[in-house]
Amino acid sequence: MRPIALPGTKRGRGNPNWGKLPTVAPALPTEFEVQVHRLGLTRAEYTASRELKRWCERNRNRVYIPEWLLEEWKIEVEAIFSGVA
Repeated sequence: MRPIALPGTKRGRGNPNWGKLPTVAPALPTEFEVQVHRLGLTRAEYTASRELKRWCERNRNRVYIPEWLLEEWKIEVEAIFSGVA
């Protein structure tokens, strides 16, 4: 015996989310940005901070550091870690 479909009721068939774009997760701060926030620095104070410079020297091959800041401090990043090589 087949089930009887009542008039006016729509059968839910298929994936209701088909064709919808996935929601994008919010961007998380980089480790550099977390460090700058922890030190309470503004962008103008980056180059004068000795503690930030030491942190950047220790982590230059591991995390993202803005290129302009690396050039200002003359910190070299090893090419094997930068993805350039």
